[in-house]
Amino acid sequence: MTNKNLSHLDWLEAEAIHIMREVAGQCERSVLLFSGGKDSICMLRVAEKAFRPGRFPFPLMHIDTGHNYKEVTDFRDKRAAELGERLIVRSVEDSMKRGTVVLKTPDESRNKHQSVTLLEALAEFEFDCAIGGARRDEEKARAKERVMSFRDEFGQWDPKNQRPELWNLYNARTHKGENIRAFPISNWTEMDVWQYIEREQLELPSIYFSHVRPIVRRGGAIVPVTEITPARPGEEIVDLRVRFRTVGDITCTAPVESDADTIEKIVLETATTTITERGATRLDDQTSDASMEQRKKEGYF
Repeated sequence: MTNKNLSHLDWLEAEAIHIMREVAGQCERSVLLFSGGKDSICMLRVAEKAFRPGRFPFPLMHIDTGHNYKEVTDFRDKRAAELGERLIVRSVEDSMKRGTVVLKTPDESRNKHQSVTLLEALAEFEFDCAIGGARRDEEKARAKERVMSFRDEFGQWDPKNQRPELWNLYNARTHKGENIRAFPISNWTEMDVWQYIEREQLELPSIYFSHVRPIVRRGGAIVPVTEITPARPGEEIVDLRVRFRTVGDITCTAPVESDADTIEKIVLETATTTITERGATRLDDQTSDASMEQRKKEGYF
């Protein structure tokens, strides 16, 4: 296949494969973060194309808040087993038991506390690189980050002191205790992800497709009613046909109203929507513009 025949998905996939192989070549102990979400599912396919028929040169790892959707964690376990790859799961609840995470209130979201558990897991296994599925189009702070993002011995990210990446030359060099966050699909968009899923015929957790779910409307967002996120006094519970565009901790992930029950319909819906992926679906982003950047400085994904 000549360069002229490569589609934009071919170019993005080739770049992601190159980055994964750079991680494997430069880092001694890397790990691929896999939550069961759509972006990390694409990352698994890229890893397959980069390293099969051999085993991945790194294990998979998920930092579980303990409040993740069961459909997604079940899919996570199933997919790892199908690939025959090692899956490491570390939970925020473990950090709570150790006293390294202390919630202000019992119902406080655990999402931001994943940073602590992630840093503990990186230290436990002495990983020098964590490969993640973050994309620049998701959020302003993520758009600032390099493909190979350096973190110091405290797991901190300094947006004003990043390594240059001219001509796609990546530097993953670290000293003991430091680590790299690598983002192979950094240049992908939400549309690219869905088109890639469609092209590769990738299986997904069911909650990405339209289904009926009890919800309440709160502050302009659709909030799913669960044991973890019950309706508040005075709120009306209604059954609504929804799907999830992005998946995370139940306390901070909202669905969108949708009839899209196939990949083809999701691609069309994504092409016509005027709302950003995280704009109305990530309740933890509905604060200040600096909130994500501050969390990343503290070690967030």
